[in-house]
Amino acid sequence: MRTILFKKYYLLLLPFLLLSAPGCKKILNLITFQVSDSSSFTIPGTPFVPPGVALSIPGVSVPTTAQSTYKNNNTSADYVQDVTLDRLTLTVTNPSTQNFDFLKSISIYIATDAAGSNKMLLASLPSVPTGQTSITLNPAGGKLDQYLKNSSYTLTTTAELAQTLRQNTDVRADSRFSVRATLP
Repeated sequence: MRTILFKKYYLLLLPFLLLSAPGCKKILNLITFQVSDSSSFTIPGTPFVPPGVALSIPGVSVPTTAQSTYKNNNTSADYVQDVTLDRLTLTVTNPSTQNFDFLKSISIYIATDAAGSNKMLLASLPSVPTGQTSITLNPAGGKLDQYLKNSSYTLTTTAELAQTLRQNTDVRADSRFSVRATLP
């Protein structure tokens, strides 16, 4: 009786197993890796701008390491299925005595070109902690495939000032993206 019951269920499951087999190959060929990029920009001194004012920083073109990272992982931009931001950290690099106390909040946007026609929020920090020379922003969670399929992308920044910034401040932005792709 058990043998007959097992055969009956096996025959019902067999077509399902055969139909789902091609899907298994795609799952096995799905790979995950990270792309890390770094860029620098200058926040201009604002000696005559009072606190609470929003400041827009012109876009910075970032040459991405995505293409070489794709190649190192035996895939290409054509096979990328999902790109998300894992982390975006800003670090003051000059002057050495400067920290982020001059910022109340900051948002960084990504676009495929300097015109920003397809700009979207990449990461933000609504309340910048005081006394920090390095801050980590909160990823916005958007799908970023189109931005890392090109050789470069543009980052633009908006910030609200907590206090007047007396001098130009150089900042390095280190980003890490999580990429899921298939093998060709």
